[in-house]
Amino acid sequence: MTTRHYNKLVHERGYVAEVDVELIESETSWSPYLSLQDAYKLDDVREALQRGDIKAASRLAKVFTLTPVAV
Repeated sequence: MTTRHYNKLVHERGYVAEVDVELIESETSWSPYLSLQDAYKLDDVREALQRGDIKAASRLAKVFTLTPVAV
């Protein structure tokens, strides 16, 4: 079993959060998968962004504001 770092993007409202998680790779058919802790981390970031609590989301991830571009 090996692990590798992966940056998962979570998009909510006008924000994107870049969450650092570890993907677990093994010989099973479920590979790659997240640890339970990383799955909860993604949920916590998504819920914080939905509430508009950017401070809480930024404790767990890098948070960016999306700005529409007129073409």
